[in-house]
Amino acid sequence: MTIDVTSLLLGLVFGSIGFGYFIYGKKRKNKMIFWVGIALMVLPYVITNNVLVVIVSLALILTPYYIK
Repeated sequence: MTIDVTSLLLGLVFGSIGFGYFIYGKKRKNKMIFWVGIALMVLPYVITNNVLVVIVSLALILTPYYIK
């Protein structure tokens, strides 16, 4: 298994956003944002297709804004 630069960069970007969601959800005691943050941090390790990682990550990022 080879890891290219694109997947590393996507993992860094979406993992950082996920960490921010995780901390924010933990401080506000908002379980949805908390779990979205965890999902964003784990997602690049589970999905290997870069396009699918971007699509699913963007959908996860927008989920708390549409579901309250």
